[in-house]
Amino acid sequence: MKAAMKAGIFVFLVTALATISSTLYAQNSADGVWNFVMSGPNGDVTAVVDLYADGTSLIGQFELSDGRIWPISNGSANGPTFSFELERGDSGVIYEMSGTVNGNQATGTATAMGTTREWSMTRAQ
Repeated sequence: MKAAMKAGIFVFLVTALATISSTLYAQNSADGVWNFVMSGPNGDVTAVVDLYADGTSLIGQFELSDGRIWPISNGSANGPTFSFELERGDSGVIYEMSGTVNGNQATGTATAMGTTREWSMTRAQ
């Protein structure tokens, strides 16, 4: 009886740890839909951002408040950190974006044309 009880406790602990680990990973992953905001020279830039991490690759898009859609390229993810490039329409301006997820929040920087700006995102509910 003791062996069966120990085996049951072991299975329970392994299951609990796996569940907790996957939950923590999901909370600190870039996966999901986000509400993005970055201050710009003409006011705040807002977008709905849809990101999906597949291993270390990151794909997704920005849907700006005016309906324009900008796909991301060269995306990578490593746990809570991620980076990608974002071309501003057909302008040829490419933002180098990097960030870190902390639960339902993400913060980072966007660099383009010698200027770096901070941005933030909140996971959409």
